[in-house]
Amino acid sequence: MTINALDRVIEIIGPFTDESYVPGPHVKEFLENSKVLVIGAGGLGCEILKNLALSGFKDIHVIDMDTIDISNLNRQFLFRAADIGKPKATVAAEFVSKRVKGVKITPYFGKIQEKNEEYYSQFTLVVCGLDSVEARRWINALLVNMVDDENPESIKPLIDGGTEGFKGQARVIIPTISSCYECSLDMLGKQQTYPICTIANTPRLPEHCIEWASELEWVKVFPGKKLDKDNMENIQWLYEVALQRANEFKITGVTYSLTQGVIKNIIPSIASTNAVIAAACCNEALKIVTSVNPYLDNYMMYTGNEGVYTYTFQHQRKEKDCPVCGKGNGYLTVSIPKDITLEDFITEELMLRPDIKVKSPSLRTVRTVLYFQWPPQLKEATERNLSKKMIELVNEDEEIVITDPALPFSLRLRLFYE
Repeated sequence: MTINALDRVIEIIGPFTDESYVPGPHVKEFLENSKVLVIGAGGLGCEILKNLALSGFKDIHVIDMDTIDISNLNRQFLFRAADIGKPKATVAAEFVSKRVKGVKITPYFGKIQEKNEEYYSQFTLVVCGLDSVEARRWINALLVNMVDDENPESIKPLIDGGTEGFKGQARVIIPTISSCYECSLDMLGKQQTYPICTIANTPRLPEHCIEWASELEWVKVFPGKKLDKDNMENIQWLYEVALQRANEFKITGVTYSLTQGVIKNIIPSIASTNAVIAAACCNEALKIVTSVNPYLDNYMMYTGNEGVYTYTFQHQRKEKDCPVCGKGNGYLTVSIPKDITLEDFITEELMLRPDIKVKSPSLRTVRTVLYFQWPPQLKEATERNLSKKMIELVNEDEEIVITDPALPFSLRLRLFYE
């Protein structure tokens, strides 16, 4: 029997290995029989798929809703020019299956929300290589809700990786035991916004010119036409208009890639960062399944701007206040100005605040409906509340329930007026 690198890893008992760990062929057999789900087949997902296949996992599933674009080819190495337009999940699965013999990779071209609890319950663990906060919140909430206290096998560990330029993070989430993704939303930071007066009158940054083109000029030139952020012709038009304005104000730095990044809130992806974070995620998957070493507890941050720096820490679970895994009241306390309107409350607090971050919220209290996005009849009936002050609609310390189509749970807030 040939001894490979994986066999050596499994056979070694290191200084941190649990005393109960017994090496042997049964460990490798359990590894090969484990079923792993990878969510995302982009820059990070491609690396994760390859690493898992080379780490001894034989039964891998992958979900991705995107198709391959020419802009993906510089960093998503499982794809070629001939693959443009094809589903990422399908192409990635075929590529890795051909290169790593004995591995079965099952692709699904679609959204994670299209699968039910029965589908997710078949997996040993889930590894995420996503670029979407909404998708992470959804899968996190689903895995937490799936836990049955009387059935330990209902706990499906979630390994989450993410990259932003030269920075990245990897974390291990044990649903209902460790800090969940929702517990750490306040670490994301507030989304960058620019005052409309600066954009319109005194731009100083290339981003100001791009926002001016998308927020003001597009509506003026194409009234009634919605900007398609995924349409290359629309992005090209915005780039050219923003560049012209930048030249007028002697501002440098407007590029096509920056235009795309500002419009779609994209931070450039760097292949080396993806490789580091994918390796960390797959390392944790191997440790969780084999118990060859203790898994991460529970957060690792990587910074590669001026060297190689990693920092690990235990993010604390919000046992009472988390709306997903909390066992207490599960509501957030929010302080707002007395003169803020419902419309401003939605756009400035609910959509931008890191620990809330909803896109299309509907709001109600026990007493009344504040604002509903759907159905059209309710939206029309509640739109008149948008111009009213919150203090007229909601009493202090009164609970507001917020729902959003992107979230499988409701958020609860209590308001206090400054």
